[in-house]
Amino acid sequence: MFQDRTMLALNLAVFLIMLGVGMIVPLLPQKLITLEGPEAPVGYVASFFALSFILLQVPVGNLSDRLGFKIFLAAGYLLCALAGLLFYLAHSAGLIFLGRLVQGAGEAPLWALAPALLSIKYPLERGRVMGIYNAVFHLGLTAGPLLGVALAGVWNGNQAFLFYAAVCLAGALVILLGVDDVRTGKLAARQDLRFSSILALAARRDTLAALLGITLYGTGYGIFLTVLPAHLITVKGFSATNVGVFFALFYSAISFSQLSGPLSDRFGRRMFMVAGLVTAAAGLGSFSALGQPLVSVVLALAGLGLGVFFLSSLAFLNEAVPDSLKGTISGAYYLFWGFGMFFGPVLVDRLGKLAGESTGFYIFSLALLLEAALLAAVSGNKSIQAGIGR
Repeated sequence: MFQDRTMLALNLAVFLIMLGVGMIVPLLPQKLITLEGPEAPVGYVASFFALSFILLQVPVGNLSDRLGFKIFLAAGYLLCALAGLLFYLAHSAGLIFLGRLVQGAGEAPLWALAPALLSIKYPLERGRVMGIYNAVFHLGLTAGPLLGVALAGVWNGNQAFLFYAAVCLAGALVILLGVDDVRTGKLAARQDLRFSSILALAARRDTLAALLGITLYGTGYGIFLTVLPAHLITVKGFSATNVGVFFALFYSAISFSQLSGPLSDRFGRRMFMVAGLVTAAAGLGSFSALGQPLVSVVLALAGLGLGVFFLSSLAFLNEAVPDSLKGTISGAYYLFWGFGMFFGPVLVDRLGKLAGESTGFYIFSLALLLEAALLAAVSGNKSIQAGIGR
């Protein structure tokens, strides 16, 4: 499989950039707290990323169909390199937020175009090649925090941002030299993403319940990247090494959750969606009363729950629509995920500052449990007719 240069290049490039992402994400909340103090608005670190990430999903997809995937993938890596330089130079919260806005724009093609290119280039091995890409993606994320911990005594945090910029540049070079371009053209069978189509999909109780859960998943993912590490630093007294280990465990748990896919194929999506939410709620609702090392272990289990929900809910929604609506349901998924990531971490962070350090986590855990109960209560899904949005 890796004898094909496109397959090798895409996986090598995404490993490099995710290695850098895994290294710098633990540092961003700490840098913001250093610049702005304990009351720093860390939730916005997730919000600015989500804003550009979501806004560019559809236009990048449309343009890549006509102009080719390769140029947009390479541009994404270059934008991420620019974000790394902005993080390195940042002496205020504003520059960090600008960097996250640029980073979100850069990562949009990585999440959407690379899997699409693989599915087009390897139609008979789609599951295998996308599984490999996903595994390499998470391997880089897991290795990044561990490498950051190993190098903590060698360089300071700012040098890690330069490392990130360098691996992003290397990734862009790998894409330009190693990836065969694919240009699908304006496909006749393509169904453009419309807000009316998403509203029609959400008219069913089970689909709406799943989309609400995805909004909470986006909030939870954003919390793990921003508000939670800030809480661990300021309240639990975590060192940079502790935070690096926390992120390594979190990304490992997300990777391990991929194993739940075959089980949900056999036993049903709903069971795993509910179990994932309950597990995440239990971890996020109980960690504040614990000390190390239990805090990191319990939060890793919460991350595992989020990962299980993500995988089973994505499959659930794809099974709810015909092939002609796969693009619409994918767009709806990212829209609701982005909505949660944009607003949720900021709200949880604000609740913690206004009503007590752990209040936001308690309320969010309750929301996860209510969503689990809603999913358990709604009826099973049948395929939605293809006429939606036409």
